[in-house]
Amino acid sequence: MLRLWKLAEKSPLAASVRRIHSSSTNLASSQPSASATPASSPKWTPNSIRTGVIARKRGMTVLWTDQGARIPVTVLQLENCQVTANIKTVRRNHTEYHAVQVGATDRPVKTESNQMLGHFNKARVPPKRIVREFPVTPDAHVPVGTKLSAIHFVPGQFVDVVANGIGKGFAGGMKRWGFHGLAASHGVSISHRSSGSTGQHQDPGRVFPGKKMPGRLGGKRITTQNLAVVRVDTTLDLVFVRGAVPGFDDAHVLIRDAKKKMLALSSHNQAKGLYEKVLPTGVDDLPFPAGTAQLAKTLPSIIESPAYRRSPFIPQE
Repeated sequence: MLRLWKLAEKSPLAASVRRIHSSSTNLASSQPSASATPASSPKWTPNSIRTGVIARKRGMTVLWTDQGARIPVTVLQLENCQVTANIKTVRRNHTEYHAVQVGATDRPVKTESNQMLGHFNKARVPPKRIVREFPVTPDAHVPVGTKLSAIHFVPGQFVDVVANGIGKGFAGGMKRWGFHGLAASHGVSISHRSSGSTGQHQDPGRVFPGKKMPGRLGGKRITTQNLAVVRVDTTLDLVFVRGAVPGFDDAHVLIRDAKKKMLALSSHNQAKGLYEKVLPTGVDDLPFPAGTAQLAKTLPSIIESPAYRRSPFIPQE
């Protein structure tokens, strides 16, 4: 069993976050930067947009607070998540697009295409099953080959999780849209779960686009926003987020900093100069430009948010 570490009452999460930031800054300066990678900013700013990570949904469990409150959490695990490329393009309107390409979950060489093998060999990383890119600001590029860790996200912050929802096949109007159906008493003949009338008379004589009708349910890209990070396991690369996330168990999901809680809030507070209200309470800074595997080795195996400490009557290892 892994030894569980808890943050002491006299050393709040902010001190741990500051140590995370200082360690990540030293690591970023010591890592060799690629030719296409611009110089990274030494400190995260409210206008900075970091890269996200690719994880796998392992399932749901529960945690308890000191008051005994039961909190449902989803366990997300990083599987050899590495940076495969840094992207910089100039649009027609002369604006720049910056992104970090990330790959996760190693796959056998014989199952990969020659084109992608050449791409991975250039980045000096093993073949990956999934590759995605995350838009970033020019100061948030990460050296190619960097292995990202669960410490990329700090307990107490908010994240957005993107994945494909579970497909449920063809469904009727009641299951797909929540219609209550027709009357189940006299006057209705074999139409209790029917959607009823879907059109009009001769004018306009058609069904308008977007009409809620039976059809394919689920299987679409879903973004669940503003999920709180409750716990981070640096040894197993686990991220515990409060609530449910889309996708089935073992599905790949994308995790990134919450846009509404951080990015949109930073743009609003920038005019007022209220930078201290951009990050949640108890979080002073974030690992910038990324939380690496080398940084995770310098931290405790378990880091929890002070608001979601485990209950004292639960046995500790």
